[in-house]
Amino acid sequence: MKIKLLKAGNGDSILISLNVRNHTRNILIDGGVSDTYYSQNSNQEGDLKRELNSIKKKGEIIDLLILTHIDNDHICGLLKWFELDDKAHELVKNVWFNSGKLIANYFNESENEDLKVSLKFFSDSKTGVNEAIEFENYLSGKKIWDKKIIIQGQEFEGCGIKIQILSPNETQLKKLLKEYKRVTGDPAYTSGKVKDWNKNIKDFIEEENRSDFKFNQDRSVNNGSSISFILTLGDKRFLFLADSHPKGIVTQLKTLGYSKDKPLEVEVMKVSHHGSKANTNKELLEIVKTENYIISTDSSGNNHPNKRTLARILNVNPNAVFHFNYDHVRNEVFSAQDRQDFQIKSRITKELDF
Repeated sequence: MKIKLLKAGNGDSILISLNVRNHTRNILIDGGVSDTYYSQNSNQEGDLKRELNSIKKKGEIIDLLILTHIDNDHICGLLKWFELDDKAHELVKNVWFNSGKLIANYFNESENEDLKVSLKFFSDSKTGVNEAIEFENYLSGKKIWDKKIIIQGQEFEGCGIKIQILSPNETQLKKLLKEYKRVTGDPAYTSGKVKDWNKNIKDFIEEENRSDFKFNQDRSVNNGSSISFILTLGDKRFLFLADSHPKGIVTQLKTLGYSKDKPLEVEVMKVSHHGSKANTNKELLEIVKTENYIISTDSSGNNHPNKRTLARILNVNPNAVFHFNYDHVRNEVFSAQDRQDFQIKSRITKELDF
């Protein structure tokens, strides 16, 4: 199985490819920011467009497209793809997407207008007039979305893999439906206001080891609604946490029988919310055993990853290997003092092969 970490700006876009009975199956998790597909300002293709073109040339498809939640840094690359490529739907077999209308129908509640996602197509190339269509109507009309809610506790098997859904739960989805408000023009929304890279790892660890240290969890309802899951292939497991909240993930892992003494062993863990200090706590790190931690972000706008999170990981697992998808983040987040105090293992990773 191959896991490709696409350059997705301050967002996520991960392509999983696996060989099943001599056929390649592809799972795409999120699409990053718009430029992950194509930058109109620079007229440059992004990683997402290059990978999709490669899949098309090889005669393959996206067997499953997972849109974890509707934050711009996860959905906009996908919207750009569907807007610019009128045959995009032909490349996709199935979509997981908890749309606002789907959630409202699930709870038999009124729809939250702020949860509507629109695609904009040029109705006339000469006039440049946009024609908008709701994303869910487009997916449904193209018959690539079966309108099934994806929720905690579900298990799916097919293409030689098993997927166990860890989040969202009903409470998180209902909260999204009731409380979500669209926020625009505020890059600091749900993100760190100031980089914490100037502080040393050792100082963070000493601070967090104090008995009076308190973890403050992310309160973003959209992050809490993220689709996160364990993917199992043969005897290997992989953990993809999107932007999920740690306390709910820990609770579900305990429900599945895991604990600090009997941790979930995975080949790799995609760290939640680009390494935000509010989305990874010590309890989560103690109940998940791995050597490999994916940090997906270019640190623009939101100042992720928080160095405090990386310190938290090293405090629990000194042998941790950090996989970054941007050189400057890898090179700048750790100081010379950090590298002197710890045998830090950090890499720029385009692809993980298991």
